[in-house]
Amino acid sequence: MDKQAKQALDKGLERLQHWKLSFGAWEQDSTLSVSDEKAEEVFSRLSQKLKCNYPFHHPVYAGQMLKPPHPVAWAAYAMAMSINPNNHALDGGPPSSEMEKEVVAELANFFGYGETFLGHLTASGTIANLEALWIARESHPGKKIAFSSNSHYTHERMCGVLAVDSVKIPILEDRNFDLSSVDPEKIGTIVVTLGTTGLGEVEHLEQVIPWAKKHGIRIHIDAAYGGFFRTLKDSDLIDGTQWKLMQEANSIVIDPHKHGLQPYGCGSVLFKDPEVGRFYKHDSPYTYFTSDDLHLGEISLECSRAGAAAVALWATLQCFPLKEKEGFGPVMAQCRKAALKGYSLMEDSRKLVPYKKPELDIVGYFPSDCKTTSQISDLSKKVFDAGMKDQSFYLSLFKVPSSEFIRLHPEYKADSEMVTILRSVFMKPEQAAFVEELVNRIESHL
Repeated sequence: MDKQAKQALDKGLERLQHWKLSFGAWEQDSTLSVSDEKAEEVFSRLSQKLKCNYPFHHPVYAGQMLKPPHPVAWAAYAMAMSINPNNHALDGGPPSSEMEKEVVAELANFFGYGETFLGHLTASGTIANLEALWIARESHPGKKIAFSSNSHYTHERMCGVLAVDSVKIPILEDRNFDLSSVDPEKIGTIVVTLGTTGLGEVEHLEQVIPWAKKHGIRIHIDAAYGGFFRTLKDSDLIDGTQWKLMQEANSIVIDPHKHGLQPYGCGSVLFKDPEVGRFYKHDSPYTYFTSDDLHLGEISLECSRAGAAAVALWATLQCFPLKEKEGFGPVMAQCRKAALKGYSLMEDSRKLVPYKKPELDIVGYFPSDCKTTSQISDLSKKVFDAGMKDQSFYLSLFKVPSSEFIRLHPEYKADSEMVTILRSVFMKPEQAAFVEELVNRIESHL
């Protein structure tokens, strides 16, 4: 596919060159010239430097949330970057702005918002969540923002940035929010995470909706990591209960640069009620004059944004529609199958123990030949280091409170406050075929 993408990119750039020359002949200023020899030398050194990365592209890498962009996406991004459009005002990138509106509409429809919504792409999920929490503050001034103890740290951090009081809600053993621990009269917005970044846990939106509606509390869904799993909501691979309720939320965040096959950075934020656009209203002395249509900068906290991100996502969605049986659905299904297969292999293993059954595509596990939490932590770290040292596998580590660990695995003794376990993120569909080999390699180090 890389070869195919390169060929498509070359042809696309050739067509763009004809368009560039249609405005009249011109020459690049001599101050911008770089000799062929210098360019070759620099890119030769650059290729060597880039080889110092971990093999994020290969199924042997099951560490952090790093999914290689699809060749269609990076080729489209590179093609757009030869123009370098800015999706702030329409005159900064009319075609890429229209493509952004188109892909955001597809995302809104995907999540059940229909034709009435407000949204745009962002540089990241952090910025997308910042905007969602900013709207939460503006919509319910003086009220707190609540989120679970499993939520991403960005919510607490962004509340600090926004000078908004926040409250962290404990998660009970049945995985429900401990809503009795908070005063609903003081809460303006509650965050529900569909796909935590730790172990891919899906929080109980079903429980929160009636409570939030009863007390007039807004719901924000952080689906930055898990959002594309909605393609499987009607399949037998996941429990679709929470995913089928997403349209009930007031706002949703999803990161196409995670499971959406996009280069960094491409996040997005969606609002169910387009009236929240009033909070973005501002004046600019030199933008928004080329068209009476909505400029994306008028509904964004960010100003300059890469139009190439919208172009890449648009091209990707042309090839991979947001459907269960076509496009993203089969891709997400393979990731889910990889996690289920890995979990099953570890259940049968005499050297590894799965921490809990995965809800999405992230598996936590630990060496079985231990008696205490401190021994588990030490051996997990040794395995983690050994795999990277001989480049046979790349994992990540995850810290769990020992009290929670012992609740699930009472046969072990807690002699430390926290226990460190191994963690694998199966983001690449190729890992469905590779996971057995990966488990074998891990076991060989125990």
